[in-house]
Amino acid sequence: MIEAKHLTKRYGKTVAVDEVCFTVRPGQVTGFLGPNGAGKSTTMRMILGLDTPTSGEVSVDGKPYRQLSYPLRSVGALLEARAIVGGRSAANHLNWLADSNGIARRRVTEVLDIVGLSDVAGKRVGTFSLGMNQRLGIAAALIGDPQTVMFDEPINGLDPEGIVWIRNLMKSLAAEGRTVFLSSHLMSEMAQTADHLLVIGRGRIIADASTDEFINRNTAPSVRVRAVQHTDLAETLSQRGALIECGSDGAMVVTGMDSAAIGGIASAHDITLVELAPLGTSLEEAYFDLTKDETDYHAGQLTGSTKGI
Repeated sequence: MIEAKHLTKRYGKTVAVDEVCFTVRPGQVTGFLGPNGAGKSTTMRMILGLDTPTSGEVSVDGKPYRQLSYPLRSVGALLEARAIVGGRSAANHLNWLADSNGIARRRVTEVLDIVGLSDVAGKRVGTFSLGMNQRLGIAAALIGDPQTVMFDEPINGLDPEGIVWIRNLMKSLAAEGRTVFLSSHLMSEMAQTADHLLVIGRGRIIADASTDEFINRNTAPSVRVRAVQHTDLAETLSQRGALIECGSDGAMVVTGMDSAAIGGIASAHDITLVELAPLGTSLEEAYFDLTKDETDYHAGQLTGSTKGI
């Protein structure tokens, strides 16, 4: 388990992480979301003892990372896939990690097989693609068979097969009762992988909830409706504060009211419904709605021609 208590990091006058408190629990995948510059990487670096907190504390299983006798047996992490000496082979890179923490070298063979790099174990890392480096970084994180694993953007450079593989790996590790802490900007993958979400904005935790709860809390319900008395239903729902958007096929998309409420109103006014279907909301919509005021960098829209540029 990872626990942060009033964790703060300042760089001069800049507050990168501000009084952050959270718990990452075992048995589930916890996603870590936030705009660029929100404090995600700094927080993960402080968990691993790479940055020293200005104040507050963070621990893994009750201890700061630096107090762990054999840290790779307790915590495995991938923060930067290319932070590997390019002249070493994949096997040699993992061998020295194993030796440094008293891990049997047979574990190197096991993790190379897990990540699909057995056939290139003897090749120099400098010749690897980004996706292969990601797999090697994951192997390094798993070398000590740790109970806690942390991954920062682990699917960068992976092909579709690799993305499905890493998704299933995260879920299987959590199913074994391990603590899995995952940072990613890809909302579609996070929605399919994470059971729980921590969202950070401008250095502060702005959401700490299950994935379903987070989506439901930060998006308004929308329902697709078609009725025989179309105009009457639209007027009645509008009078009760619902937002109505009419489609070309005669259906309405009603926002701000769930299907049960719409059905009840239609019944009370003798309106015959032809279709009543809740529309799913996405993690991406919920995330953008929550963080729209927490983003420091906004791209402008293209105007005019780009010829000659």
